[in-house]
Amino acid sequence: MSEKADKPPLRIGLTGGIASGKSTVADMFSDLGVAIVDTDIISREVVEPGQPALEDIRDRFGEGIVGTDGQLMRKALRKIVFDDEQARLDLEAILHPRIGDEVRRQADIADGSYQIIVVPLLVGSALLDFVDRVLVVDCDEDVQIQRLLARDTETIEQAQKILAAQASREERLQIADDIIRNGGSLRDSRRQVSNLDQYYQQLAARRSAPEQHS
Repeated sequence: MSEKADKPPLRIGLTGGIASGKSTVADMFSDLGVAIVDTDIISREVVEPGQPALEDIRDRFGEGIVGTDGQLMRKALRKIVFDDEQARLDLEAILHPRIGDEVRRQADIADGSYQIIVVPLLVGSALLDFVDRVLVVDCDEDVQIQRLLARDTETIEQAQKILAAQASREERLQIADDIIRNGGSLRDSRRQVSNLDQYYQQLAARRSAPEQHS
């Protein structure tokens, strides 16, 4: 059996609240040559026209959430699930198993001594048991709200509602092995990423080292 099969790469689960800067941090790791498995990308791929997940969503939520081009109307669906807890749970039941399967598939074929698996909703996710360490991208909630308002969120109330629908900052920090404080400059975030990259390479090297027998 191969060394890679015996000892899979170190798997780092990268998480954080909405607008905390997860994608920016993931891109910084990618710039260093680290393999990235991103559940946001996977979640879009599994609902492409013709995919079984899209048909299940159509059956549950109706034709109104699929556009004339056959694409999922994400904004309309987002509004439904933010206003209805059961609807959100039903959507997660459709998507999460498929996303999890694809994450595992991509992780199994990714190269490198360690990999970053981006999971925005890692708190309470089955993928928490799949990763070896948890890296939380953290910033103050007022920074998240300002970033949401700079996107397409119309009011502070809507931004607050989006934050309330996710795990709390405290819950994310409780599962963290490592934290990147992402409320400052990009230069500061890149420095933290560089330091963690060196640390993860060291952890991965120790993990793959042959065991010593007395």
